[in-house]
Amino acid sequence: MARRRQLYEGKAKILFEGPEPGTLVQYFKDDATAFNAQKKGVITGKGVLNNRISEFIMMRLAEIGVPTHFVRRLNMREQLIREVEIIPLEVVVRNVAAGSLSTRLGIAEGTQLPRSIVEYYYKNDQLGDPLVAEEHITAFGWASVQDLDDIMALALRVNDFLSGLFLGVGIRLVDFKLEFGRLWDNEEMRIVVADEISPDSCRLWDLKTNEKLDKDRFRRDLGKVEEAYQEVARRLGILPEAGVRDLKGPETMQ
Repeated sequence: MARRRQLYEGKAKILFEGPEPGTLVQYFKDDATAFNAQKKGVITGKGVLNNRISEFIMMRLAEIGVPTHFVRRLNMREQLIREVEIIPLEVVVRNVAAGSLSTRLGIAEGTQLPRSIVEYYYKNDQLGDPLVAEEHITAFGWASVQDLDDIMALALRVNDFLSGLFLGVGIRLVDFKLEFGRLWDNEEMRIVVADEISPDSCRLWDLKTNEKLDKDRFRRDLGKVEEAYQEVARRLGILPEAGVRDLKGPETMQ
């Protein structure tokens, strides 16, 4: 296989040049970070599981007409994606009070919210990804009013779909983070779901016990982090066929 040029390395993924113009290869790492990278570690097999889980969800979203950057999975740790212009926002959809919302507003964790709440955070690691309002977003040109309308509609649609998907396998979708990008096709632009959707970006609780099945197990030193990710994959029916012993996967190509 030809060696590819690395374009970007983030906290959980590496982007390489794709085989065709307008494409990238997204490689999922086992590295884990929390609290704006102040806490770092490795979750064995996380990259493989997140690759498979994100593939599964992106494909299901495409089936209901939600546009995404996903093209296809290439191997255990890599997927082919369309190159998009990332909008510098993290869009968080909350169904249940948890994390920073509970801390910020003094709402007990686990409280069902009166309706789903959508929040915007400016993607800037040096600033700690601060919470921003629509006024900031449009004033500073990060996204237009029309972009935000599209983002809000897509975020709520994804929330409805994911809530039902996880409910069907006994999991409560507490909240999750989405990223969006502008996909250019000649002169036409559309907003699409980008990045990943996985236990790294979702809070997932067992419906009966409220056991955490996501990265909060790493954030809060709860233990059994790998097992939680595997449980989500198992319930969705996508645990790698070869089993846990092969989760380390191949090394990244530089």
